[in-house]
Amino acid sequence: MTHDLAHLARIITEGFLPAKLALLQGPHERVSGAVPADRVRGMLLGLAIGDSLGNTSEGMAPAARYTRYGEIRDYLPSSHAGGRRVGLPSDDSQLAFWTLESLLERGELDPEDLSARFASRRIFGIGRSVQRFLQNREQGLAPWYRCGAESAGNGALMRIAPIVLLHRQGTGPGLWLDTALASIVTHRDACSVASCVAFTDLLARLLRLPAPPTAEWIVGTCVGTVRQVCTEEAYRPRTGAFMNWEGSYPDYVDHVLGEAARRRWSTREACDAWQSGAYLLETMPSVLWILAQHAHDPEAAIVHAVNDTQDNDTIAAVVGAAVGALHGARALPAAWRAGLLGRTGAADDGEVFRLIERAVRSL
Repeated sequence: MTHDLAHLARIITEGFLPAKLALLQGPHERVSGAVPADRVRGMLLGLAIGDSLGNTSEGMAPAARYTRYGEIRDYLPSSHAGGRRVGLPSDDSQLAFWTLESLLERGELDPEDLSARFASRRIFGIGRSVQRFLQNREQGLAPWYRCGAESAGNGALMRIAPIVLLHRQGTGPGLWLDTALASIVTHRDACSVASCVAFTDLLARLLRLPAPPTAEWIVGTCVGTVRQVCTEEAYRPRTGAFMNWEGSYPDYVDHVLGEAARRRWSTREACDAWQSGAYLLETMPSVLWILAQHAHDPEAAIVHAVNDTQDNDTIAAVVGAAVGALHGARALPAAWRAGLLGRTGAADDGEVFRLIERAVRSL
């Protein structure tokens, strides 16, 4: 966005941008360079595919899901498509592609436009935090940055990937600031802001990597950004093996991922230990551990995200965006691409593909 410094100063001084001032400095080590069109397609398709593979069994415990469906490796039959095995969106895809639509139409980040789009359309499987955001808008809270819910849920992280496309030059303070402002439209929380910034920074790097990185690089890069941006506010897990832990968000993510590495946990074992719901203390470690173990194989990464986690549509959408950015659209299974209807609403088949091609042409 074209940043009005006075407007930005008000957001910060009024306490509505919960982040360290280091946010405004951007990453210590920046990356730049052209991005192949297939990588952009992969990032956006990976997000939509991951969401669609997971949303028909969202919220189930992994063991119960396996008992009912076995290992999910393709779209499940959907009552919203006459029982066909096709890919349909939930709120993850909807909000992500409405974000992309806004960026393409406005040519910049316009948080008020984002807020209005989210409020004017039917959202499938809407979460509690987005419901609070909508209620705040309906009650007339203004300006836009006062409407976001004080929530460490993953509802901003799941839709944030398109912000990367505003910054063709690569990583930098502009990407970080736009990400932070886009995130607080719905989720005004330090943990959420830091997670979103860390993820778009990671995506910008993955889009330009010539080969899959090491597990240590993935975890270290993302947690390092979280640590640079996140405030020292204390968080506690809701449940799981680490529920007696209390401290800063980056310290928690670092701690549980360190335990997973030390104990050589599989993705299922790790996600069962810290749990894998919509709370970012569960979502972010799950995403990073799946990527650490399986980023070299995009199909395996998405399959594990769908099967080994509870909030599997969101975690698979985030993982799908990452491996799609790293490997490109052609590396995603052809059956998944063919079965995706590409909706952002109830009946707009193909809209996802149209928006992706517009994004590619704008690069």
